[in-house]
Parts: sequence; structure tokens; C-alpha cells
Amino acid sequence: MSPGESVLGCAPAAQPQVLRERGQREVFCGLTGIIWMHRKMQDAFFLVVGSRTCAHLLQSAAGVMIFAEPRFATAIIEERDLAGMADCQDELDRIVDKLLARRPEIRTLFLVGSCPSEVIKLDLGKAAQRLDGKFAGSVRILNYSGSGIETTFTEGEDACLTALVPEMPSADAGEATNLLIVGALPDIVEDQFKRLFDELGIGPVHFLPAKRMAELPKVGPNTVFLLAQPFLTETTGALQRRGAKRLDALFPFGAEGTTDWLRAAAESFGIDRMHFNRVVAPGRERAKRAIAHRRERLEGKRITFLPDSQLELPLARFLHTELGMMPVEVGTPYLNRELNGRELALLPTSTRLSEGQDVDLQLDRVRLDRPDLTVCGLGLANPLEAEGLSTKWAIELVFSPIHGFEQAGDLAELFARPLRRRDILRV
Repeated sequence: MSPGESVLGCAPAAQPQVLRERGQREVFCGLTGIIWMHRKMQDAFFLVVGSRTCAHLLQSAAGVMIFAEPRFATAIIEERDLAGMADCQDELDRIVDKLLARRPEIRTLFLVGSCPSEVIKLDLGKAAQRLDGKFAGSVRILNYSGSGIETTFTEGEDACLTALVPEMPSADAGEATNLLIVGALPDIVEDQFKRLFDELGIGPVHFLPAKRMAELPKVGPNTVFLLAQPFLTETTGALQRRGAKRLDALFPFGAEGTTDWLRAAAESFGIDRMHFNRVVAPGRERAKRAIAHRRERLEGKRITFLPDSQLELPLARFLHTELGMMPVEVGTPYLNRELNGRELALLPTSTRLSEGQDVDLQLDRVRLDRPDLTVCGLGLANPLEAEGLSTKWAIELVFSPIHGFEQAGDLAELFARPLRRRDILRV
């Protein structure tokens, strides 16, 4: 299929058709995930091996960290390295030695490729294995790709967690069932979920990623897991290969999504339904009241999601079922029907679904549809605003706490704010 060509996927009659596009993309690369992952794993360090351009990307995207010493850096590959005039393995060893001597608190070092091995002329996977043997017992050294050729925005987190799964200890066959929550969450949201699971009587409960590598949870056939994020396709496969079972549920956005997510765990652990309702009801009602305050501004409004983070499907479901918005088009970089089946079933049949991106074609459809709100990347927002179309930055939905009952009102407000701004400017 040539670039820019669009075709309708051949799906079973019961499945919605998806417009598949393979053209020019406008989305951050997987390196961006380092910005939130390095905050979550407190004893880890991310060393990006790549070009000066990638160093500038991280410095710009993570500018808010300027007053703190971050736990990421870039080993820049110069022209002489690419030309074979320097031994990249020796140079990488020198940088790693210097880094670990300077930062003795590091317990896990991720070597993150900003380009495929064929481009940077360095096999980081083999380098990580070699260095891991060298520092065995003191520092764990892992590798994953954040290359924009191989990964999009949130796939960096997926690749990072996939690299962690083989490092998780094996659970003994006779151990009790344990629950694993998979996906990086802000600490405040993680604590809220912990309290709810404790009140429900569900446990032990662990989170991946763990805050410290020494706390990596066990995994095995007695592990059931809930995805907190919809973009963890490879991590899901890696956990299932180790015997863990995924609990199918809506993602925890809004009152209904969070309730369904918690219910899946409760049913797996045999929690009494009346007890579940007693524990969940207060938070669910708070969330519904908070959402109701924004419904008047959002109900009946038409919204388009351009592909960015793979959060698009569950967020469109939340806006439609709980706020009465009408999704015109929901685009996502990759559509995993297995992980998003419950979400897809709750979208209106009139919703146009698209996977992948062809920027020009998608912008043509936005201009034709003229939705009340378009959720898109930073590079597309200003041009659309100049054409009189209201936009929402997709990146803000990744960096803001939006999961769970207590954040449901804030999540709705993120979509209400640009429409309120538009109304004020019109006056």
C-alpha cells in the first residue's frame, strides 16, 4: 500500500469498520515517556543513546525539571561514531562507568535507543546484556527502543514495562492470588486505588512499574492484572507469557469506567456484591456530581480525536456515556480490539474509527466535519485554531491525573475549558 492510501479494514460484521491510514504522522516519539517514567521509578536512570536532536527533544519536553537533577541523560552519537572512526562499545562503557560512579543510588539503568540499531550502528540489546553482567549484583542494566521509527508517544512506556517483565520474580505455585495494576499512575492516584482495594478486601495488590526496582512484584499463574492504561499491548503479552491473566474491564476513566474496572477485580477475588457497592458508592457519587457540573457545557457537542496517545477510545467512551458528547471521529495510532473491546461497544455506531495517520487526509475530514472540539497534537492545534476550530492538546491528557473517581471532574473540565474559552472570546 502506498503512503497516504486509505482503505477500510475487512472486519467481521459484528465489528465496526476502521479506516486504516498509513501516511505522514504528527505524533511524539516513544522517548517522551521517559519524562513521566523517570519520576515514577525513583532508583532508575534512563540513558538515551542517540543524536543531538533527541537530546534537544528531551531537554525541551522536560523543561519543567530544570531546577532538579533529572534521572535521564543523552549519550550523543557523533558523525565520527557513525563513520566507524570510534569504538562505540568502548565509548558507551566509559559513559556508563562515569554515570554509575557519579550516581551510586542508581539501581536500574535503561539504555534507550533513539534510533534502530541499523541507524546508530550499535546493538544496544547486546550492550545491555554485556554491561548487566559487568555490574551484576549492584545495577541492573536493561534496554528498550524509544525510536520514532519504531514507537509512538506512549509506546515508550509499553516498551519500558515489557523490558521489566522478565526481571519480575516468579511466584510460587502455592501462593495466593495477587492483583497487579499495570501502567504508570501519578502517586496520588495510585494511593487512592490502594485505599479502595484495601477497603474492598482485595490483596495483595502490587503496581507495575514499582517505585523501586527492589520492590518489583512477583508474577505467575496466580497473578491477575488490570491495565490502568490502554496502550500496553506488548506488556500485556509479556505478562500473559509468564502465566498472568488479564481481567477484562473498561479503563478507569469517569464514574462508570472506574466502577467497572474495580468490579472486575472484586469479582475475580469473590468479593460480595453488596460490600462492593457499599465501598464504591461514595466515590462513584462524588465523581458523578463532579461530572454533572460540566455536562451542560459538553452535552450534545461534537468531538474529534486525532491519533496521539492511544487514550482516545476510552476517553471518547467516557465523554459519550457520561457527558453526552458525540464522537465524530476517534483516531488512534494503533487499535487493539482485544484491550478496547468493551470501550468500542459503548461508542455510537455513527462514530468514524481510524487507525494510524495521514495528516492531510485527517485535517481534510476535520475541516469538513467542523466538530465543536478537536483533540490533537501540539503541532496541529494552532493551525486549526486559526481556522476557527476549538482544540484540546492531547498531550495534557497524558500528563494530568485523570484516572479514578476523584479525578473524574477534572477530566471532564479538561474538555470543557477550551469550549468555555471559545465562548468568552466570542463575547
